[in-house]
Amino acid sequence: MPNARATSTDTATAAVAPAPIQLSMPSPSGEQLKAARLAAGLNQAQAAELMGFSLQTGSRGGLQSRTWQALESPTDERNMQGPVFAMFLLLTGQHPGYTLAPRQAVPVDPSGATPGH
Repeated sequence: MPNARATSTDTATAAVAPAPIQLSMPSPSGEQLKAARLAAGLNQAQAAELMGFSLQTGSRGGLQSRTWQALESPTDERNMQGPVFAMFLLLTGQHPGYTLAPRQAVPVDPSGATPGH
């Protein structure tokens, strides 16, 4: 395997990259997850779809997520992972310290030159 070396491009990119944000990401209890879902105004199927969990057709014909039901259940030992819960809070505007915002568009130089080079 060849030796990996940092190039000037790697160094320039690393110097510009911001430090990662440190988030507190504890795993929620089922009750905390349910409270966050209800505060967002979502039913279980909507919350599951938002987070990319699979949906099934329930016995009464509606969509449901058995995974989400289990995560909210006080008797099931499974808990949502902390980073997934943090993303749910961000996506629903409930995170206590951060909000999601679109990046500012970088102006495109018509000559094709890369900014800063």
